[in-house]
Amino acid sequence: MLSQFFQQDSDQVVISREQGSEFAKRVADDFNPLHDVDAKKFCVPGDLLFALVLAKYGVSENMHFTFSGMVDETSRLDFPAGSEAFDITSNDKVMLSVKRGGANNQCQTLIDSLTKNYVEFSGTTFPHVIIPLMAQKQVMINPARPMVIYESMAIHLDKLDVTNLELEASTPEFNYEGKRGKIILRFNLLSEGKKVGYGEKHMLVSGIRDYCQEMVDGLIDYYNDRKATL
Repeated sequence: MLSQFFQQDSDQVVISREQGSEFAKRVADDFNPLHDVDAKKFCVPGDLLFALVLAKYGVSENMHFTFSGMVDETSRLDFPAGSEAFDITSNDKVMLSVKRGGANNQCQTLIDSLTKNYVEFSGTTFPHVIIPLMAQKQVMINPARPMVIYESMAIHLDKLDVTNLELEASTPEFNYEGKRGKIILRFNLLSEGKKVGYGEKHMLVSGIRDYCQEMVDGLIDYYNDRKATL
């Protein structure tokens, strides 16, 4: 599933601009300009790093991911031996910290199901969830520089003897002070219609400004145009 989105160079993983951008748009349905091939400050999608971790280390009952660095096409990622806590690094700089606990399952069907459903959920939160959530407090992101940064995410599973998982959005949360804020997107994990776990995705927002419907409409139109043409 993931082999087309990275290259293995000796013991290190390298992700090109084309691979990161393709994953964002075709797998995650994520049209953030930071993931464009020609972006001035290109960034590999955090969800691709999450997917690579699951592929290498399997699914644990408790997993927490902290995104510390911006991975780009020059990053050479080192994936260490699996343990309860480890870092994915590039040139000794921490890019992603992983903590996990409880039982572990290497079932490929479960890995693929969690990866696919989480990435699809994660990628489509902008603008469909984030903009209305911020609008409730009469603020919005700066359309000229829509900075929404992936900070961390966590998943808990009550059991691992399942093969297929579905994600169901739960109650999100947004708080801000001045021009900076934090968004928490919550979700439940279901198997055959029954809740078997839950999770959260945390994002940081900067450049917050007063809400303007005309600007919001323009931002959504811009996003939809990009999605239709890219």
